[in-house]
Amino acid sequence: MDQLQGLEYCIDSNPSWGESIALGFQHYILALGTAVMIPTFLVPLMGGDHGDKVRVVQTLLFVQGINTLIQTLFGTRLPTVIGGSYAFMVPIMSIIHDPALTRIEDDHLRFLSSMRAVQGALIVSSSIQIILGYSQLWAICSRFFSPLGMVPVISLLGFGLFDRGFPVYLKNFHFRQLPVLERFALLISVTVIWAYAHLLTASGAYKHRPDLTQGNCRTDRAYLISAAPWIKIPYPLQWGAPTFDAGHCFGMMAAVIVSLIESTGGYKAASRLASATPPPAHVLSRGIGWQGIGILLSGMFGTLSGCTVSAENVGLLGSTRVGSRRVIQIAAGFMIFFSILGK
Repeated sequence: MDQLQGLEYCIDSNPSWGESIALGFQHYILALGTAVMIPTFLVPLMGGDHGDKVRVVQTLLFVQGINTLIQTLFGTRLPTVIGGSYAFMVPIMSIIHDPALTRIEDDHLRFLSSMRAVQGALIVSSSIQIILGYSQLWAICSRFFSPLGMVPVISLLGFGLFDRGFPVYLKNFHFRQLPVLERFALLISVTVIWAYAHLLTASGAYKHRPDLTQGNCRTDRAYLISAAPWIKIPYPLQWGAPTFDAGHCFGMMAAVIVSLIESTGGYKAASRLASATPPPAHVLSRGIGWQGIGILLSGMFGTLSGCTVSAENVGLLGSTRVGSRRVIQIAAGFMIFFSILGK
């Protein structure tokens, strides 16, 4: 697979510390979207309140940071963010709607019981990736992955693989020889959109709108900051002892297999976008093994999601043309820091 042309910083070359911190924060902001969206959708279905939602968001961010550091230091050592996966939402929703859980009348007790059931399923299903990874069985399987099979996966990883169109115009704007709009397009876009939404909120533009519109558009209805404690360190088994059910575990195993294939494509794409040597089969297998450990940690801490390579962040490597491993490790540091400092 050809390497990405025009890359300014490859996996082992680093921008200045100031630029690295800004780029790391941009990766953190992108990963934050998944960390917020998954609990925002699932926690109310489980009977949790805003405080429960914030704790799950903090826990997911904390585990994302740990898993990202583990993967960049001991796994494939590619600049990949290991984040929550939407593939796990279907089996988790089936657990939430289990009749044994839905008949619990107390909302908080139902939330805790559902969380413990999800934890147990994640802990058991993580064994698939751990076994396939550390036994090198996945190394054998990955040899049969052809470019024809991987191209569709890689092509869905975002704008990082496109070298024509709007990015051409972004390259022409420089500030002190730094392509600001190309390098920090996501950060600038999020800032402008949030400022505009806050202006509409403060001016009362949503005052007479339906509740659903206000909940989606107002900047003061997420309750993520107001319900968050100042300092809270997530810890294993914080929701109580996990419960185990065979049906829940088998359903979660299907999501783990999806995550397995998705991450393999993500690692191959990241190696291209970071101008790194394509990962050998044994390196891919080692990374999958560590990812299995990550899913185990997700189950122990209670994140309401397994983990996989963040396709969005892989795409951001290409759009910024910075494939530095240090930038991703700084992003992991932001995840851990802001997961502890809730406000």
